[in-house]
Amino acid sequence: MPGVLSSKQCLQTAESIAGTQLASGAIPWSVGGHTDPWDHVESAMALTACGLLDPAVAAYRWSAETQRPDGSWPSRFQDDRVDSDDTDTNFCAYLATGVWHHLRYTDDLAFAAEMWPTVRAAVDFVVGLQHETGAIPWATGPGGPVSEALVTGCASMYHSIRCAVALGRRLDIDCPAWESAADRLGDALRRWPELFTPKDRYSMDWYYPVLGGVLRGAAGHRRIAARWDEFVVGEIGIRCVADRPWVTGAETCELVLALESLGDHARARALFGNMQHLREADGSYWTGLVFADGKRWPEERTTWTAAAMVLAADALSRTTPANGVFRDLAADPLPVS
Repeated sequence: MPGVLSSKQCLQTAESIAGTQLASGAIPWSVGGHTDPWDHVESAMALTACGLLDPAVAAYRWSAETQRPDGSWPSRFQDDRVDSDDTDTNFCAYLATGVWHHLRYTDDLAFAAEMWPTVRAAVDFVVGLQHETGAIPWATGPGGPVSEALVTGCASMYHSIRCAVALGRRLDIDCPAWESAADRLGDALRRWPELFTPKDRYSMDWYYPVLGGVLRGAAGHRRIAARWDEFVVGEIGIRCVADRPWVTGAETCELVLALESLGDHARARALFGNMQHLREADGSYWTGLVFADGKRWPEERTTWTAAAMVLAADALSRTTPANGVFRDLAADPLPVS
């Protein structure tokens, strides 16, 4: 990314993530912070993208070792102890995206086969919670699944399930039930918004149907155009929440990935450059900036912000064999009126 970020700087960022990793393989949000299964995988993907394969493999093996018998994970760990027993379905599904990404980069079928039982159990768990409508509840706990399904989580799960199908095919395993589940979930997201609890204050609900491949082509462009002016702030990034003066690096980089998947390269590159004010000298990234007073908030540098930046850099530069993990699985979307 000439004039914005060098490959050496990108590696420095990945090394800042690896420096946060615990001996167990877990990758917490920040030094001393908690670990959640989704952001852990996002960070593992960034390690892979920068060629730090040993810590990436350690991260995925941590996921295998901490998976519960039903295929799920607790939603939060602190210093390798379970800190919340509740389960976020999207957190569980995302492992499939990570392992597919790792295979795309390494072509290591042996490691993919090693991780396959963990991926299979996780996706079976998630698909097993799918409603007849096609929607998937966002969480489950001791009282059973919650009633709510969310756009962001379901769009991400749509992508993850399709990554799991692709992974299975590389291992000569067909997964027609998963393909059907993804089709039904995508159809629900495109056609029946009333099935999903509104969270439209959050920018993720705006761009995630594009990032996850639910909407592409003209429908994806319309989705992005509809709220661009509401979320994009000058030359500093995008808001996390529509009614707060706060731009965040991870959301900005995820929008970069969504734009890149639509072929909107100019705006994607501009946004990627705009968020670099969050970079610290050691290659780590602050979570966000309150632009009303110019203060970084929260006062933490998060591994998942750094990871989103690495994945966006790879997608824009087309550097690694895995650079299209959010681009190449897009199906032709159904017509959207």
